Amino acid sequence: MEPDGDAARLGLGRAAQTLPPRLLLLPLLPLLLGRGLRVVAAASSSGAAAEDSSAMEELATEKEAEESHRQDSVSLLTFILLLTLTILTIWLFKHRRVRFLHETGLAMIYGLIVGVILRYGTPATSGHDKSLSCTQEDRAFSTLLVNVSGKFFEYTLKGEISPGKINSVEQNDMLRKVTFDPEVFFNILLPPIIFHAGYSLKKRHFFRNLGSILAYAFLGTAVSCFIIGNLMYGVVKLMKIVGQLSDKFYYTDCLFFGAIISATDPVTVLAIFNELHADVDLYALLFGESVLNDAVAIVLSSSIVAYQPAGLNTHAFDAAAFFKSVGIFLGIFSGSFTMGAVTGVVTALVTKFTKLHCFPLLETALFFLMSWSTFLLAEACGFTGVVAVLFCGITQAHYTYNNLSVESRSRTKQLFEVLHFLAENFIFSYMGLALFTFQKHVFSPVFIIGAFVAIFLGRAAHVYPLSFFLNLGRRHKIGWNFQHMMMFSGLRGAMAFALAIRDTASYARQMMFTTTLLIVFFTVWIVGGGTTPMLSWLNIRVGVDPDQDPPPNNDSFQVLQGDGPDSAGGNRTKQESAWLFRLWYSFDHNYLKPILTHSGPPLTTTLPAWCGLLARCLTSPQVYDNQEPLREEDSDFILTEGDLTLTYGDSTVTANGSSGSHTASTSLEGSRRTKSSSEEVLERDLGMGDQKVSSRGTRLVFPLEDNA
Repeated sequence: MEPDGDAARLGLGRAAQTLPPRLLLLPLLPLLLGRGLRVVAAASSSGAAAEDSSAMEELATEKEAEESHRQDSVSLLTFILLLTLTILTIWLFKHRRVRFLHETGLAMIYGLIVGVILRYGTPATSGHDKSLSCTQEDRAFSTLLVNVSGKFFEYTLKGEISPGKINSVEQNDMLRKVTFDPEVFFNILLPPIIFHAGYSLKKRHFFRNLGSILAYAFLGTAVSCFIIGNLMYGVVKLMKIVGQLSDKFYYTDCLFFGAIISATDPVTVLAIFNELHADVDLYALLFGESVLNDAVAIVLSSSIVAYQPAGLNTHAFDAAAFFKSVGIFLGIFSGSFTMGAVTGVVTALVTKFTKLHCFPLLETALFFLMSWSTFLLAEACGFTGVVAVLFCGITQAHYTYNNLSVESRSRTKQLFEVLHFLAENFIFSYMGLALFTFQKHVFSPVFIIGAFVAIFLGRAAHVYPLSFFLNLGRRHKIGWNFQHMMMFSGLRGAMAFALAIRDTASYARQMMFTTTLLIVFFTVWIVGGGTTPMLSWLNIRVGVDPDQDPPPNNDSFQVLQGDGPDSAGGNRTKQESAWLFRLWYSFDHNYLKPILTHSGPPLTTTLPAWCGLLARCLTSPQVYDNQEPLREEDSDFILTEGDLTLTYGDSTVTANGSSGSHTASTSLEGSRRTKSSSEEVLERDLGMGDQKVSSRGTRLVFPLEDNA
């Protein structure tokens, strides 16, 4: 039978064996049979001939299944070889100190090469399945049950095939083998990337710049989304006028594109700046913004998709639908945040009140499963797994990490670092491959050029005005060189690609995906490759140890230093850490840390007397046994303003305002106080010896860099 010209062409999968009676699709069978979708094969009246035909069908089915398995193995082997080649080339580049091309750009180049080979160098096999006419149907079914001589076969929908490609189904099928389901990216590849970002976060530098990071991530992403969306709507109108728009492209589609393309890439930013050891506070601003704005972008895109005005025109502005979308945004984000934090807290309690530390393998396995399940749990509940797994990683690093054995700490860090590296390079390799293997590209030069211009203007409107308003409340301003670097470093990568490929059903989404792919190529190759000369041109320090604070006389550091009380060696509370966060830190140090970990002051000293029994039950025996609490490997070192005593050499700084040769004191009276003479002495002597800080009976030792 020839296919009907007006009917949708359906790519049908391989025939399965006889279906078990438990299938829920069987009630659909009478409908399908009654509407012209039943296919009855002519069979010989001879019983022997029927048996021979059945045996041949089973043999053919087995061969097809074996061939399909072989093609799947070849596809996976292709990506493994790509990763292997990428790793070897990365080693060569590092050995030769080549910096003009980053590893992610290299992975994309290898993916492009393989994509060209698969697209143009693979011949199509002969023969194809017969096309069936479905003239009575007005939509495509995702699954079909076909009765062939009493045997039921299941066929699944693979997608629509254009009439011009109906004779190359076999080649398309081969290209589909290397085209992964978008859910693979969300459920398999993104979780370790996002979790590693939260788990390896340098909390000291992150919380020092928390206010600015939140402003850039939330307000900046929203501003960028609406600017890009409105500019692209103008581009779409222009395309319609010049006759380059062949299908519908609504305003909400433009806003959706603005949301997904506003997601900067934390993976690429982390790799480039971590390798170059750029200024630690610049790193914190860029990386913190990019991690959080990924979460904001995905929730914002979900809210735009959920925008459904009442009435016939579903794309007109409706105030009720707008506020409903805002409520969805707040609900999804807060729910995802809560789910991630709760999972981290549960893991911390399990590792604290059990003796899993005696079995490091079990401890590491539980940590891995609890962390990964956060993403899937959030997605299953209708929230956003990216937000949940990000804050789960931060919570795990802050609490659970302290309860793990030494071996499990090392294992979890290395495990997620390796998974992050492999998933990152796999995604970028697949990006290069998808440029040639993806079969629904829509290339529009006007839309692509307009997108580049809109992204540039959106990023500029994001960085410079926000920096201006942030500097109004900061004593130490964010310098122009850092603002220019933030403008330049708005790389697009894994998150934008994953959001774009998740839905490519419509003409508008296919154009968005193609444009997003080209934007990622440009930013990774051009912007990523130009990071090193840009740092040099803007006079930004590189080669800085991220675990050490820069010397206080460095101009670049002082520009980004928090605008709070002047600090000694960066280990004092920064005004950038807002008063709300300082209150949170006090609550966390006195109550949450003792409850969830083996560190912190005993709860018997912080809780009221009538809670004595509960305090003794929740406080770890190690707190009583140890003279000093367990020191965090990656502590944020943010201190409260009260009950603060600093001991440095022969000088002691207390909170009572007195000073002397052996006791130098300063009063911590507010965020706008001036330096006392004791602080000047303390800062003048920084760089030698050890500094001991006592806060609420808990002593922390900070080794200082020897600059003498």
